[in-house]
Amino acid sequence: MAAPPAPATTPDRTAPISAEARGTRLAAARAAATGISFGPCPEAEMLPDHLRCGTVEVPLDYAAPNGRTLALTVSRARATGDPGERQGSFVYNPGGPGASSITFPLVGELPEWRKIARAYDIVGYAPRGVLPSAPLSCQDPAEFAKAPSDLPAHPSPAYERLRTERAKAYAAGCARHAGAALRHYTSLDNARDLDVLRAALGERKLTFMGASYGTYLGAVYATLFPSHVRRMVFDSAVDPDPGRIWYRSDLDRSLAFESRWEDFRTWVAEHDAVYRLGADAGAVQRSYDTVREAVAERPAGGKAGPAQLHSAMLGAVYYDDYWAMRATALSEYAHGDPKPLADQAAPRAAAARDDENAYAVHTAVRCNDAPWPTDRRVWHRDHTAVARIAPFGTWANAWSNLPCAHWPAPRQKPLDVGTEWGELPPVLILAAERDAVTPYEGALALQRRLSGAALVTERDAGSHGVGGGVNACVDRHLETYLLTGRTPVRRAECAPHRKPNPVSLERRTWRGTPVPTV
Repeated sequence: MAAPPAPATTPDRTAPISAEARGTRLAAARAAATGISFGPCPEAEMLPDHLRCGTVEVPLDYAAPNGRTLALTVSRARATGDPGERQGSFVYNPGGPGASSITFPLVGELPEWRKIARAYDIVGYAPRGVLPSAPLSCQDPAEFAKAPSDLPAHPSPAYERLRTERAKAYAAGCARHAGAALRHYTSLDNARDLDVLRAALGERKLTFMGASYGTYLGAVYATLFPSHVRRMVFDSAVDPDPGRIWYRSDLDRSLAFESRWEDFRTWVAEHDAVYRLGADAGAVQRSYDTVREAVAERPAGGKAGPAQLHSAMLGAVYYDDYWAMRATALSEYAHGDPKPLADQAAPRAAAARDDENAYAVHTAVRCNDAPWPTDRRVWHRDHTAVARIAPFGTWANAWSNLPCAHWPAPRQKPLDVGTEWGELPPVLILAAERDAVTPYEGALALQRRLSGAALVTERDAGSHGVGGGVNACVDRHLETYLLTGRTPVRRAECAPHRKPNPVSLERRTWRGTPVPTV
């Protein structure tokens, strides 16, 4: 039987313990006593036999821990080293919110992770609401995946009204499908679930790595349960300032998207002999605008219109290993062949249920986490101002978040993330200097809030998520920390990983293979 979990703590040590904290303590004690029965993974996940899965029960409402529960699916690959090397369980959250790490334990087979896999049972899980963990849905997946769809660069008042009505309908769909449970999809509940998972795995203290939104989840956990942290990695950190969660942080992200979009266009221009889209970033933008106008008139493959084109190009903003694929698709479309763009941008019917579920959880958590403006004039004013500087991603971000202006569930006040000196063991933050999805200022802000945290920066690079294979220097810091607990004294720097090589239009081998959009 696993050892009982350490008692939960609250940020204000002088305040009486809350009902949710008492519920978390009770749920964790039950999970520690029950453990997880690992067996074959769900057939739908199509995972290899050596990866084992189980479930852990968590309360829907931690203030009522004897009420309804949710079963979270958990996956695990046992440590591959000798028994004396084992350091416990290592839990990973990939972000979102709305993403699953069920397949993450497979990284132990990669060279960059093998030493870590020798020391740890690598654990993935599907957070509450994420398939297959009591999945949340807000809309018919077929309707969600309907394409092509428009995305005007300069929305008219009529288009803004249309998107407002769609956002209202979507928010109402979430309430209709989830009912009273809708209010329980929050970062606070995700952090409490993580503590129950820790206990179910038989760990007194948590070893955890979170990427993107997973860093915010980790920061909330560290604030609520600092005595339960063993080691914690924050890869591509969200700024946890409660005044920026989530409306202001998305405006910041739109600004950062523009800079990263320019990085991509500059790289394409440097390889104009291959792509023939323009010899400078401005010319590449004009080529892109021409393609966007063309797919508005005649969608690529009948399915990829302006919104699908933009979604595909976001891949190049997130990760520079998408640059060659996306540039080639643009180039071939511009020169008469729409197939590569259709392959990369058109939604896949097989992914519709997963995509709708991910967006539903993403929306519910963020809308529940914090207050959002409810006046459409405020959205118009703020996004119009940002779009003058950053036209690439601003309005797409606005439409994605607009259901939060009409959200039917109660809003929470964001937790004031932070720990005092000595409350946490050393923790490690990883960040790329030009990351647009979680701008670099977020890593600096998180370091200030978590006393004693160390920061490793990949300079002059912008791929989102830098730990575990992108940069060998960053990986050495990650591996050293997870295996020994040692961090840089305060800050360390790594040179950027190499930029991608262009793909010759004559020699590429990926043509005709659908590439998932981001």
